[in-house]
Amino acid sequence: MASDGKPTADDVMIVNAARALGDLARVGRATCFVGIGLPSTAANLARKLYDPAPVLIYESGCIGSKPTRLPLSIGDGELGDTADAVVSVPEIFTYWLQAGRIDVGFLGGAQLDRLGNINSTVIGSYHAPKTRLPGAGGAPEIAAAAGRVVVVMRQTRRAFVERCDFRTSVGFGDGPGDRETLGLTGGGTGLVITDLGILEPDPGTCELVMTCLHPGVSREQCLDNTGWALRFADDLGCTMQATDEELEMLHRVRSGVAS
Repeated sequence: MASDGKPTADDVMIVNAARALGDLARVGRATCFVGIGLPSTAANLARKLYDPAPVLIYESGCIGSKPTRLPLSIGDGELGDTADAVVSVPEIFTYWLQAGRIDVGFLGGAQLDRLGNINSTVIGSYHAPKTRLPGAGGAPEIAAAAGRVVVVMRQTRRAFVERCDFRTSVGFGDGPGDRETLGLTGGGTGLVITDLGILEPDPGTCELVMTCLHPGVSREQCLDNTGWALRFADDLGCTMQATDEELEMLHRVRSGVAS
């Protein structure tokens, strides 16, 4: 929350990501493989706001985690202490993810390109990088096999690029048919939620298209913060204002006081 009491751009992004997960949970797609950072904040907010609540799974093997504070990493003991079950890492990937039991992968990254591919490995050349990033973790497998991937990222020209410097996790590769050629079983990048709005893949080209803007955001802001010739949907929408209930619960989740 900003000093003037209004929600920040990050607040709006996280609330809308939580709404998306809540909508999926209502239609029976409630099993969510969660990344750390912004995705984890949004997923835990959704768990507090919606019934049925999404089932949060972390790659350390924690199933049904209900942390009382935001986890610092996938190895945070809070995830295991509050989980319905804890299994081995090979089991979570083999018997849950690769077996098709994960409805949603909630991911972030350092770069995202127009075809929904994610980079979390290096900026610049792989062999002589400008910046070495934390790396892949379980994101490549999540992007490969989850029923659909929801990406939560701040939208800047530096992060939203024509082509990723390194392709850590495949969205739609080089375009239609690439996922099938690579043998990837999941649905790919189905939704991208940013601090400016929401993008979805074009069914024909797989290119990400802006389908909704957040309140007060202009097309020009989106164009200025995107590294490719961003397209807008013909019926471009606007997301709903964040409610007091959503913002209060987000504050409680961040503060570790959510009941």
